[in-house]
Amino acid sequence: MSISLSCQPDRPGGALLPSRRRARRSGAPHKVAPTSTDTLSEVLSAVHLTGSVFFDISARAPWVAEAPPSAQVADKVTPGAQHAIEYHVVANGSCWITPLGDAASEPVRLEEGDIAVFPHGDPHAVSSAPGMRAQPMLEIHRQPNEGEDLPFVMRVDDDGPVDARLFCGFFSCDVRPFNPLIAALPRFIRVGRDASRASGGMLDQFIRFATAEAGSKRAGSRSILTRLSELMFVEVVRLHMDRLVPSDETGWLAGLRDPLVGRALTLLHARPAHAWTLDGLAAQAGASRSALAERFASLVGCPPIQYLTRWRMQVAARRLTEPGVKVATVAFEVGYASEAAFSRAFKKVVGRSPGQWRPAES
Repeated sequence: MSISLSCQPDRPGGALLPSRRRARRSGAPHKVAPTSTDTLSEVLSAVHLTGSVFFDISARAPWVAEAPPSAQVADKVTPGAQHAIEYHVVANGSCWITPLGDAASEPVRLEEGDIAVFPHGDPHAVSSAPGMRAQPMLEIHRQPNEGEDLPFVMRVDDDGPVDARLFCGFFSCDVRPFNPLIAALPRFIRVGRDASRASGGMLDQFIRFATAEAGSKRAGSRSILTRLSELMFVEVVRLHMDRLVPSDETGWLAGLRDPLVGRALTLLHARPAHAWTLDGLAAQAGASRSALAERFASLVGCPPIQYLTRWRMQVAARRLTEPGVKVATVAFEVGYASEAAFSRAFKKVVGRSPGQWRPAES
């Protein structure tokens, strides 16, 4: 489903909890103690980032493998997944990767220790030489059968000395109703070993641990590989953020790096149910109302209170998929005084009522 969101500010006060309305009307001071939060971690948790299928691939030239759009296999690698992100790690040797579809570009050479990620799930080819193509093998994209271990071990092309070894896999995550991280990431990310080492070598450690774990077949290997891949993705995002040039970049990640907008995002994510107003948020962020509004909109793409509404709906959408959770409870948790007010806001942003969302997602 495609969701079109306008950037019109919410009507202040219309859906806030009663006690908060009374405090403002009585002239009580509007003070909120700043709360520290890791905004990136909050988003990753709320959109339910989860590692899934993991491949250990050995190849001998000439070889080529082509990945289909992740939308074709997302539900196969993680049942019920809204979206899948594919990645490739070159453990040994080298290869070429060619983005296709909307991300189409010239082939990119990957050296040992390099990592390639397709945040939007675009199709691509991985090969021993540039320009090679193949038919995608949809049948390999699946969950392990009962008693079957991960990683899936694959040999590509003829027997003989291996000249490339790759670890490849998927992350699943929610993209509806609102995932600011995925929207802010480019279609293709390549992180080289030099960049990893410059930041402390976490990705090198991932490759060493994954190599050891893939060959051990010990109890719990699947869980270890899943967690390792999730940590790898977070580090890739952080390294991508480090490469952003503030004067040239816009988007949610650029906003997170910006001193003023980053403080505002931290406040909103720390207390999404709070009765935030633009004046109150600006005061807490240490800026004027106009400065915050202009800077936030230029980087993030919409006003702060509109962003807050979208984020509340993401939090609410996740809660609504939990068995037995009442709509009224969710409404209160994300800052609405009544189920009716929350339902109107939810339908306006998401395009469905809370009741329509629940059976479709749970």
